[in-house]
Amino acid sequence: MLRLYHGSNVRIETPDLVHSKPFKDFGRGFYLSANRQQAWEMALQKVSQTKEGKPEISEFLFDESLLQSTKLRVLNYTDYCEEWAEFVLANRNKKLPQPVHNYDIVYGPIADDGVTFQLRRYEGGLISLSKLVEELKYDKGITFQYYFGTDNALKHLIKP
Repeated sequence: MLRLYHGSNVRIETPDLVHSKPFKDFGRGFYLSANRQQAWEMALQKVSQTKEGKPEISEFLFDESLLQSTKLRVLNYTDYCEEWAEFVLANRNKKLPQPVHNYDIVYGPIADDGVTFQLRRYEGGLISLSKLVEELKYDKGITFQYYFGTDNALKHLIKP
């Protein structure tokens, strides 16, 4: 079983999509990390942004063999690449009808916090797609996230 962590300003017992915000890297969904420290940093960031609650880490178990099964539609990015950048672009584009995909789970790198600025530069023709990929790399080194974007995916998260 894979241990995953969600950092926020509240403890999450039962994840849902109702509280998820749209226009994130992989769309509206529940985001987790296999790295507890990364989740803690996200919790601190959430408290700083909202000025509410306190940093909390919610822990879940997930049967990672499901990532290779036909029970879930899974998209996997093992590194920063142009296809990943275009996917993030589409999910963050407020002009496109959402959701832009039907994956249950997406695994891939986190985009840098300056993503909106960089996306505008790319859309305005100021930078190339390959330069966009470089600009979107997370400044703390490559860190990965798990996106659970459907109720079908969420039902496979188990509280330890």
